[in-house]
Formats: sequence, structure tokens, C-alpha cells
Amino acid sequence: MPDYRRYRVPGGTYFFTVNLLERKKDLLVRHIDDLREAVRMTKRERPFHIDAWVVLPDHMHTVWTLPPGDDDFSNRWKSIKIRFVQKLPRTERRSKVRIAKGERGIWQRRFWEHVIRDENDYMRHVDYVHWNPMKHGLVQKVADWPYSSFHRYVRDGIYPEDWAGGLESQLDVIERE
Repeated sequence: MPDYRRYRVPGGTYFFTVNLLERKKDLLVRHIDDLREAVRMTKRERPFHIDAWVVLPDHMHTVWTLPPGDDDFSNRWKSIKIRFVQKLPRTERRSKVRIAKGERGIWQRRFWEHVIRDENDYMRHVDYVHWNPMKHGLVQKVADWPYSSFHRYVRDGIYPEDWAGGLESQLDVIERE
């Protein structure tokens, strides 16, 4: 197995995709308040800025900026994941390996990250985060998805309420990264 190393930039801005182990579940939106509390508690202990975030039924995308000199996003994700599953009943299927390691069967072990390189890269990824519920056919308009920082962007005058047209070709690049 190759020795995988994450690329880290202290104080950097990152795009993440985090998935449930069983991709057809809806735990993230069904237990959205538990997820929000897990994020709040983690941010209190290990601060970071949430630039953009969308929670879908079985995965989420987010853009974070870490404090200057800090590159430890892995332990932040670990904390969020642990806090979230501690609130859930133990009803999921678990493999023999997960049972032996004392792991729950909720999250995929790894997550995908991308270091944001410049302003254009930043905006492409923030747009991708907000457009994702439409991509998955969950809504007809981005504004209709409740679990998204899109609504903050509208309040702050960054996006119009009816934003999201014509992004498919631009955002395909992110999918191929």
C-alpha cells in the first residue's frame, strides 16, 4: 500500500469531502442538530473558520481556513466524527475489522482534502459546495436546501437568492481533481 501523505499548509484554506460509510443513508440530515453541536464543540476547542459548508444526506463538503501556523485539520475531523457518532444509537452494521478495532460503522475512515491555491480556486470550490444539492437532484433551486452556508452568502450579498445557473461545466473540474 502506498505511503499516503496529506499536503498541509499552516493557516491554509482547504476544501473537504467527508462521506458516510453507507452512502445511501440520511444520517447527516436526520441528525443535523447533533452534527452542528459536534462542529460547535470542536471549533470551541480547536478554532477554524467555516468559509462554506453543505450537509447532504450521506456526505458533506466544506471549505475551512485554519488559524495561522496551524495545519491540523485531521484531528478536527476526528473530533467532529467522534462527537457525532456518540449521539447515535448503535444500530449500524459493523465489519469484523471495525468491531475488533472498536470502531463504529458510520463514517468512511478517510476524507478527501484539497488545498485552495488562489482566489479563483477558492471561489470555484465555494460555488461547488453551494451547488451540490442541485447536482444530486435534492432541490430545483440552491436556496431550497436548508443545510448550507449558501443562505449566509445571500444575507451577506455575495450571491443573489436565485444563484446557481450554468455552473455545471465549471464545476466538473472539481469532480476530476
